[in-house]
Amino acid sequence: MPKYSSTIKTRGFLFHEAKKASALYLQGFTFAEIRQKAVEENIFLLKTENRRKEIAATVLERIGTLDDFLHNKLVYGILETGKQIVLYSIMKTDRLFFEFMQEVYREKHLLRDYVITDRDFSAFFYRKAEQSNLLMSWTDYTFYKLGQVYKRILLESGLAKRSKKKLEIAGAIIEQDVKRHIVESGDRIYIEVIQGEV
Repeated sequence: MPKYSSTIKTRGFLFHEAKKASALYLQGFTFAEIRQKAVEENIFLLKTENRRKEIAATVLERIGTLDDFLHNKLVYGILETGKQIVLYSIMKTDRLFFEFMQEVYREKHLLRDYVITDRDFSAFFYRKAEQSNLLMSWTDYTFYKLGQVYKRILLESGLAKRSKKKLEIAGAIIEQDVKRHIVESGDRIYIEVIQGEV
């Protein structure tokens, strides 16, 4: 399991970037070549060189968790499934986000409590800070930013929709062959989290 990190607060969902990088990978480019294209050719359309490097590193880390089947589904499959594949890659590379999805999103789904409030985010981060000295050292502003990014990821992935100041859990659309492939590769827990299953 990866270490806790707050870098996601400046990264976000990055669906289009992941899809573009996966397409290049399927064309035969290595990760080093994709990184070089991101920095030198600005394929992700970012303003500064530092930002290009940061986003390239995050995108490549995420798509590095995918096999060729999932790369193909991300690039050529239906949009909704592609979004769930990117969400899967985020959960595989960001421990705190995965724990949020497992302990808040999935739990609420299982309990048929389909609303996620700011209080749910605060309670989750408070619990985690009590369990980790690293998280205890983070500022309230860091947790606020993480909550904002988590909300955007849920909205952009289609797992939630906005309802006034709350988020309503929406059902995930994922193709059966993708679901089966992820389960058979030993990652059933991620499907259970995304779909709110036991």
